[in-house]
Amino acid sequence: MRSRRSTLGLFRDAMLLSSAAWAASPLMAARRAKRSAALLVPLTGDRSGLGLSIANAARLAETDATALSVVDTGGSAAGAVRAARAAVKGGATMLIGPLSAEETRAVAAAVSVPVVALTNDAAARGGAAFVFGITPAQAASAILGYARSRGVRRVLAVDDGTPWARASVAAAKAAEADLGLTITVVQPVAGTLPAGLEADAAFVPGAAVALAPALKARGMQLLATMQGLDYRPDAAGALEGAWIASPDPERFATFATAYAARNGGKPGAIAALGNDAAMIARTLREADAMTREGVLREAGFDGVTGRVRFRSDGSCARDFAILVPTNGVYQKVAESRGA
Repeated sequence: MRSRRSTLGLFRDAMLLSSAAWAASPLMAARRAKRSAALLVPLTGDRSGLGLSIANAARLAETDATALSVVDTGGSAAGAVRAARAAVKGGATMLIGPLSAEETRAVAAAVSVPVVALTNDAAARGGAAFVFGITPAQAASAILGYARSRGVRRVLAVDDGTPWARASVAAAKAAEADLGLTITVVQPVAGTLPAGLEADAAFVPGAAVALAPALKARGMQLLATMQGLDYRPDAAGALEGAWIASPDPERFATFATAYAARNGGKPGAIAALGNDAAMIARTLREADAMTREGVLREAGFDGVTGRVRFRSDGSCARDFAILVPTNGVYQKVAESRGA
């Protein structure tokens, strides 16, 4: 199955306007008080463009304006707490967002309703908060598990010092025994790696994809994650034949087409998460299960960014597609279940 080139804007964020209205009638107000959600995103401030694109994406999943309100956090922890308290006071029984770990921790301490946060910082989970963002540990587990299934035993993990790479390599090392791998961590010096390194595969989760050609020349299978995707022609050539863990680009293509038809522009990966979180809220609303137990349902939830199942500690297991770039086209070759 091959992904269209139109999906290659997967990680760009759009800057588009969205708004949501509270229902005016007593009947609708009563319904909202029983079953409604609120989306906490920055509609003002430095990240307002991202917040607005998330709101637009969420509206694709939840078309009932009385069931999902959008509340401005201003991009701060204090603003997120004010937004959360106002939403709960207005009848919201579930919160989507906020964006950052700092905001998430503050909101979780201020309310008791489930909080499906869009941060990818696993440390923000716990209490009322579920971390829904795609974490480095999830992506690393997916690609390394796939590599192990293909016979890889020794992995060179390249830590280029960027936050995503550092967290990915740390997660890989922590899971070394569980994965049945021997993982050697190495850091580039002046953009190069020491000579004499040997391994079955090289894990390059961050900007270290620039080292991919040299590692490939040493006979190592390249392993990468969604943060390593760079669809410029020269980058596609550098990653030729690599195994890459990513949300399924075909699913994203369907979502992006619907988004563009309604709003114009191209959504980013975080907007897709907002769409999926709103879908989760809608699913639970229709089942009259907007509770912590509802979020933890065994069946999990399916969405643009993959199937997820939440755990009681506030984390989630997530499915990924395994992609291989071949002649400039990213081909899906497998699926990783529940990373």
